[in-house]
Amino acid sequence: MRDVAFRRSSLLLAAMSLLLSFLPICASAQSGSPSFRDPEDGAFDLSNYLLEHKGALPVPFVITEPAVGFGVGIGLLFFSESLAESETRAKELGQERAPPNITVLGGAYTDNGTWAGAVAHFHSWDNDRYRYLGGVAKVDANLDYFGVANQARAYELDGIGLFQQLLVRIGNSRWFAGPRYIFFDANATFKFGQNPSDVTGQGRDQRISAASLVIDYDSRDNIFFPNRGSFAEIETQFARDGIGSTQNYNMYAARGYTWLPLGKAFVLGLRADTRFSTGDVPFFVQPYIDLRGVKKARYQDRNAIATEVELRWDIQPRWSVLGFSGLGKAYGRQSFSDAENVVSVGMGFRYLIARRLTLPLFHESHNRGN
Repeated sequence: MRDVAFRRSSLLLAAMSLLLSFLPICASAQSGSPSFRDPEDGAFDLSNYLLEHKGALPVPFVITEPAVGFGVGIGLLFFSESLAESETRAKELGQERAPPNITVLGGAYTDNGTWAGAVAHFHSWDNDRYRYLGGVAKVDANLDYFGVANQARAYELDGIGLFQQLLVRIGNSRWFAGPRYIFFDANATFKFGQNPSDVTGQGRDQRISAASLVIDYDSRDNIFFPNRGSFAEIETQFARDGIGSTQNYNMYAARGYTWLPLGKAFVLGLRADTRFSTGDVPFFVQPYIDLRGVKKARYQDRNAIATEVELRWDIQPRWSVLGFSGLGKAYGRQSFSDAENVVSVGMGFRYLIARRLTLPLFHESHNRGN
């Protein structure tokens, strides 16, 4: 346990050191280097740096997902224009500020040997009427499949994936709709000579080619740290051999979040997530319970549902503490009543590291019980 803790501490320190070492270099490359102190309260703040930055921005991050272990990664974000320039242009045209056009190049590695690399691009135009998101990724992940038998079976998922999406705003509303396409050329191989007979989609040359119709609604006051508003998404997905998939199946998903201010210091957050499937679904894309503190894909079946509640207390403008709890079920092969109730409880804190962008730095700890 000490060795694991030491490795994780070393990875965390490496990520933080990387971030701090990059900031002065990037700042010196900008004309009129921005201050890292907020003029309002004198606290450490990245608002000026992020608002004025144009070009490449390095963003180290830490991975704490139990399914793949502890790890670190780094992304290079390339902005077509700074957020300040985007805001100025929008004001001159009498429009709301559109999201910046961003290209991301990144990679990550975890202590169980999982690694991934990806490149992605987000672009909006016509005053945010159209939103494009696309990317390609290479992943080699070491995972466990539990299934209905509730027994861990180690496998390796190695493949290349493609994601494409184009959403169009409906009138002048907060609704968007459009197509989404996912392609994943994968090898899913069980380790230690295991060859489970109850598993669909194992072996080499497994291809997922799926087209979706997506409908989004977004009324959040900001995307990083909402204090009020809602986000919802409905997706109907169809994988067919006619478009290159090795297996035919359907996936239906709906998720929603809402944030409700309770006075000046408290915010209540609510979340619901449902996923349903039919057909010959590969085991590694089956619906699963998605809760903070619960290992990804630990509980999988033909259908999954999860609900979560969070209460945040803004102690002062910079610091917040929060507590949350969630409940989920995965069912289909098992009846809904027989499926296990999975409960997650946790707490954490957040520091507002970029006040003008409401961008937080946060840490959470979780505990799962049934």
